[in-house]
Amino acid sequence: MQEQEQEQRRRHHRIRAIATGLLVAMAMLFLVAHLLRGRYPWLVHVGAFAEAAMVGALADWFAVTALFRHPLGLPIPHTAIIARNKDRIGASVANFLEYNFMTREVLFEELKPIDFAGAAASWLAVEANSRTVAAELVAGLPSVIRMVEDEDVARLIQSATGSALARVRLAPVVAEVASVLIADQRHLLLFDRILTMAANVLENNRGFIREKIHEKSPRWLPRMVDEKLFEKLLAAIHETIAGMREEGSPWRAQFQQAAQELIARLKDDPEYEERIKRALSGVVHHPLFLSYSEQFWQLVRQRLMEQAESPDSPLAGAIERGLRALAEGLRDDPAVQARLNDWLRSFIADAVAARRHAIAGLVRRVIEKWDADTIAEKFELYVGRDLQYIRINGTVVGGLVGLGLHFLTLAL
Repeated sequence: MQEQEQEQRRRHHRIRAIATGLLVAMAMLFLVAHLLRGRYPWLVHVGAFAEAAMVGALADWFAVTALFRHPLGLPIPHTAIIARNKDRIGASVANFLEYNFMTREVLFEELKPIDFAGAAASWLAVEANSRTVAAELVAGLPSVIRMVEDEDVARLIQSATGSALARVRLAPVVAEVASVLIADQRHLLLFDRILTMAANVLENNRGFIREKIHEKSPRWLPRMVDEKLFEKLLAAIHETIAGMREEGSPWRAQFQQAAQELIARLKDDPEYEERIKRALSGVVHHPLFLSYSEQFWQLVRQRLMEQAESPDSPLAGAIERGLRALAEGLRDDPAVQARLNDWLRSFIADAVAARRHAIAGLVRRVIEKWDADTIAEKFELYVGRDLQYIRINGTVVGGLVGLGLHFLTLAL
């Protein structure tokens, strides 16, 4: 920027010197013509041209100079216009930018020719570029991880899980899973497993059950009779369990019917949805879930740190391959590129338009902070060169007009 301003200043000084030199030349030409017109009468025409050109040059010099400073340093009214009105100019420039350049419609139209997705895909598809990006991502990963508190991540996991569960209807999902299991007869495997567990519990606790029966039996009942009752009771239970295992048993049919009724209620009954959400919410908000989440993050963090700090880490290679695969897929899919470009254009246009008042305010405040000489110099650097051409044109046009009027006067 500094070099650009220096170049602008050199070009401005050069064209200003030409305009001023032209004014001086017209003054000298007028003087010469006035002094020698007695010897060379035709110099009267030259003098008329030089006189009018000098007047035009002086008028334009005054007008151009008055924009930026007081001509000859004299405090003439309505001069140094830009310096005196810098705050108003700043407000006008900011307002002009806000309502003519930073509207969503203008920004979106200006962004239309830009192929963001295609350019990014082509750039990332180059192996050297994707490797550089992957290396930078991995290099910055430890710093990002160290900034994160374990407890904050655990709470984030807990909060995100809770929010996700609150948004999803879980009962229909459970119903669909159960329907698949019933279609494959997997629920009967569960039924058989429950029966096996019940039989094992009975066998493994024979002594405990016997003692409980003896405790509840009348004292006058002989122990031998008590033992026979226990054995018959246990045998009857085992026989019942065995009967429940048989194909076509009413127990299995009842279990099948109960499962189907449960699926139907899961699909339609809001009470079941509420029960499931309440149960899962209790799990998610339990202190143990928070503790497990923190332990899980610590494990993930440790692995990421090890991968990021290892010189031969496969993480960078995996990220590089992923970026290149993504770029190649995006590059070969014009439809996805078009959707992504539309989204990016909308996002940028909305983001800038939503903050256009703040951007315009920044422009206004910066201009207000500039001192009068600074803003006058900056404006003069950017538009002064064209204004100097106005001085040159004014000199030439003024001279021609004066010459024309001179001939018109002679003709009359």
